[in-house]
Amino acid sequence: MQEQIVVSGFRNMLVNLRRNRIGLFGLVMVLMAIGMAIFAPWLAPYDPKAPVKVTIDDIYAPPSPEHWLGTDDAAKDVLSNFIFGSRVSLTVGFFASFISIFIGGTIGIIAGYYGGRVENALMRITDIMLVIPDLPLAVVLVAITKPSLLNIILVIGILGWTGTARLVRSQTLSVKERKFVLRAQAIGAGNLYVIRRHLLPLVLPLMVVNTVLVISLAILNESTLSFLGLSDPTNLSWGQMLNFAFTRGAMSAGAWWALVPPGFGIVWVVLGCTLLGHGMEQILNPRLETHHLAVGDKMVAREESSITPTGIKEPT
Repeated sequence: MQEQIVVSGFRNMLVNLRRNRIGLFGLVMVLMAIGMAIFAPWLAPYDPKAPVKVTIDDIYAPPSPEHWLGTDDAAKDVLSNFIFGSRVSLTVGFFASFISIFIGGTIGIIAGYYGGRVENALMRITDIMLVIPDLPLAVVLVAITKPSLLNIILVIGILGWTGTARLVRSQTLSVKERKFVLRAQAIGAGNLYVIRRHLLPLVLPLMVVNTVLVISLAILNESTLSFLGLSDPTNLSWGQMLNFAFTRGAMSAGAWWALVPPGFGIVWVVLGCTLLGHGMEQILNPRLETHHLAVGDKMVAREESSITPTGIKEPT
């Protein structure tokens, strides 16, 4: 039954997303970036790792028919670097966000469901992590450990769960007071059963929305760390392209083509994730103004008490 609720909820979300222009536009932007990363070997005109013969004229060469976005300081094709760099940026963004959502979701559900001392202890830990700036701490942790793709993913994922934990906890507090949860507890259902069969299906859509937003933050953090020179030098990313451009004289050489493409890629993906998350939030959050029905000059609110975050009426 609960599996059918989850499947039906996501089906309704996809149908409603088609009617939401902001969310649909964001989805298209994100899918374009993912498609570019997947088909990078076929889209890139050159292999970034292939050796090239470098001459003075090839360094920071302007855009031409051979190199549509010019070359960098190593005479590498900027367009090829941009296409292949999307792989690392998106990989860090997706995997780090999954780690953050898993940690934050677990802590939020446990704190919201059990309450009492468990909730107080977990939320105080969350508050402590919230007051610590993420970026400086991430810089310190990555600098102490070996700069690698795995370490960057783990650091960003471990430091980015606090907002998810507070959001999931508040939703869990609301869901656990509903009648079907109280009935399940009254007939002797165990805590793990209630969490798995009743709480998680209703909290999961909210976690999906938050995942999209966390992806954009993870990509920004990875780009910042790479720009500061704390990335894996063997894996090319958009942040690393910006680092190479700034530290190797692209500004003084007037080579704007070495700076604009990676910056545009970061803005494109972050904006796409933000628009997609905003659109999904409008669909799944019944308390938003867009979930009211306009009748003449008045707004008639939906019955919030009988609608779950998936858009399905609460079972009685």
